[in-house]
Amino acid sequence: MKKILKIFALFLAVALLCTAFAGCQPTDPGTKPTEAPADATPNPGQADPTAAPVEEYKGADTLVVGYSRFSGKFSPFFATTAYDVDVAAMVNVGLISTDREGNVVYKGIEGEKRKFNGTEYTYKGMSDVTETINKDGTVDYNIKLREGVKFSDGQPLTIDDVIFSIYVFCDPTYSGSTTFSALPIVGMADYRKNMATRMNAILAAGRGNVSSGVTQEDTDFFWSKFDEVGVAYAQEIVDAVYSAYAAKYAEGTIGKTADEIKDDAGWKTVLGMALWGFGSMKDGKFVSAVSGTEFDCVENFPDASFYWSEIRSNYKDTISGIDKEAAGDPFSELLTKALGDKAAYYDEAVVLGDSAANIAGIVKVNDYELNVKMTEFDATAIYQLGITIAPLHYYGDKAKYDYANNKFGFDKGDLTTVKAKTSTPMGAGAYIFQSYADGVVTYKRNESYYLGTPKITYIKFQETDDADKVPGVESGTFDVTDPSFSDQAVEAIKKINNNGAITGDKITTNTVDNLGYGYIGANATTVKVGTDSGSKESKALRKAFATLFAVYRDTNIYSYYKERASIIQYPISNTSWAAPKPNDEGYALAYSKDAEGKDIYTAEMTQDQKYEAALQAAIGFFKAAGYTWDDSAKKFTAAPDGAKMEYEVIVPGDGTGDHPAYGILTDAQKALESIGIKLNINDPSDSNVLWDALDAGTQDFWTAAWGATVDPDMYQIYYSQNIVGIEGSSESNHYHIQDETLDKKILDARKSADHAYRKAIYKECLDIIMDWGVEIPTYQRQNAVIFSTERVNMSTVTPDITTFWGWMNDIELLEMNPAK
Repeated sequence: MKKILKIFALFLAVALLCTAFAGCQPTDPGTKPTEAPADATPNPGQADPTAAPVEEYKGADTLVVGYSRFSGKFSPFFATTAYDVDVAAMVNVGLISTDREGNVVYKGIEGEKRKFNGTEYTYKGMSDVTETINKDGTVDYNIKLREGVKFSDGQPLTIDDVIFSIYVFCDPTYSGSTTFSALPIVGMADYRKNMATRMNAILAAGRGNVSSGVTQEDTDFFWSKFDEVGVAYAQEIVDAVYSAYAAKYAEGTIGKTADEIKDDAGWKTVLGMALWGFGSMKDGKFVSAVSGTEFDCVENFPDASFYWSEIRSNYKDTISGIDKEAAGDPFSELLTKALGDKAAYYDEAVVLGDSAANIAGIVKVNDYELNVKMTEFDATAIYQLGITIAPLHYYGDKAKYDYANNKFGFDKGDLTTVKAKTSTPMGAGAYIFQSYADGVVTYKRNESYYLGTPKITYIKFQETDDADKVPGVESGTFDVTDPSFSDQAVEAIKKINNNGAITGDKITTNTVDNLGYGYIGANATTVKVGTDSGSKESKALRKAFATLFAVYRDTNIYSYYKERASIIQYPISNTSWAAPKPNDEGYALAYSKDAEGKDIYTAEMTQDQKYEAALQAAIGFFKAAGYTWDDSAKKFTAAPDGAKMEYEVIVPGDGTGDHPAYGILTDAQKALESIGIKLNINDPSDSNVLWDALDAGTQDFWTAAWGATVDPDMYQIYYSQNIVGIEGSSESNHYHIQDETLDKKILDARKSADHAYRKAIYKECLDIIMDWGVEIPTYQRQNAVIFSTERVNMSTVTPDITTFWGWMNDIELLEMNPAK
């Protein structure tokens, strides 16, 4: 189902933190990994014939970790879900390491001593890194690799393996989620230009055109299959939506009951398009959202062919975009199946013109040293350079590697050998992948691991449901796992421990702040006055709602999370070094100023007085937006042009209100109703209703959460070019905020290495975002990892676990207690 593709889903259990530095971003609420293309990965849970033989072993020296579901893509190049990334991380090493605060370790070979929480720790890694900013603005990175390291099969790890890995990530046909090729490395664009897969060349040329390097016959065949699959894809959405949602939403959406339309293909299509954000009923007619086509719903109805035309037009025939609408198998997989034997042919690279034979800024110095030259400073570059070092001899072809002659382990444009190993990872990490069968990933320790042979012989990652994680540790099924840290989980853990606490004789609980935060969002395109979403009136309208949402945060978030979450005042995770602190100059509570810029609250106010003060401030904002106020009725009676008297907020609470922001919304709803403004709360049983609205850009308000990264770069989420629907967009600017000043500051911050300067610039960015009224920060929650106190030797678990330093760091030192 679509929710599998959209790991953006709120409250998806956070994956356990991984050891490898490269690409190690756990799946957090609000994050969307890029979908990977179809490849040679066996079906999840099936043993792969190329995997190393699994040895017999007893349970006494085996650590079992309870995990959420894997998708079987365990490649350091093509893993997309955090769970798959963790599987790969166990067997790999990263080029660059970080410490407990997420800071880069520049001297990893000898190790760097750094204090954290009063204790001095030594951090080691695979390399020493030197960063030099030159007078002309270019930046040089010198990377010296640790010598003597071997992959788990005994082959030496050298700089050639690093270069091979870099060229895979930078290949013109690479379609994984890593964005290494976007770094401003000298010669990158020249190397990647004028080559694409045959499919991408056809798509880039567009309908009615024939790309160079592609025949008319190949073009026509591709588009015929593209549309054939597309119509079936649209019909599948219609059928799935009817089955899943008609009973609950049909009458309220299209004025017809599920029974009334069960045999009516036209009305089913109307319902499917409406619930998927592709149109709505207006004055008895159905109006499509993309083309604006009207259907009278008497003699004329949309059909699957029309629906498909709307989908492909909306995404401009971009497959990754079309995939977002899936109600079953993603479009990309259906297209691959339809192409049949020719699928591989369309995945082959075609040359569209001249290109460079190498990346000029990637220079091999010797067998253990590399220089990387960039055209300008990029604050995120040092982290992106921390790629996984994949073995050339395993993922590539050593016969095709000759650095001096521009051969890098595979034919440019052909990643077949790399994709063939997607399900069976191998590297120089602490453990050796053995198999993935029946929902269990099995590892054996790597005797030649460079930081020392792991103490535990075997580790198993075993798939399970979240509800079974705590009981699983109690019963002995799991030794470690990461349950959602809900009231139910907390109470269950307390009941299991004899001391009635979350850490005791049976279970030890470790909590850290989540690398991300919860928020309520506003769409500047749909919540505005007139046609200018950035006008003072439009901002005032959004601030009217934001002020009320903000005042109801404290009691509702505490009610939901208790002490396991805190209120945040800015849209940035408190784990970030760039997050404003209470003692910082200019720090303020979110939306605590009225339309005239005066403080809404005083220290002496009771909570009820604050609610009333916020309501009065909201009235002031609505007036500033141009709403008509009836002083005798104490209500608004009319909205200005472009604005409405009624708005909707979508909250993914499973149809039961199970969401930390639900209470905020119901309280705000009552307050708004008292002044004549209606806020409709849409709590769908399937969160895809929200994700579809976000993808289509039709939402008014919504609730979700963002996952963050070590670096607080704001480009992906707030830069104007990344608004959903814009060609080349990251599809992450759901706020539709377009602000030239904000854009400039975001880019300026990226070009500096000075944390103090960047923090000041980001504070200005946050103030601009809040001034637009498009985001109301709500909470910073905690993640939990639980251990079996009885079976895991807790004194050997890495100390001072943090947001950036998970329990799997120092995993080679972890021990089990002796069997009783």
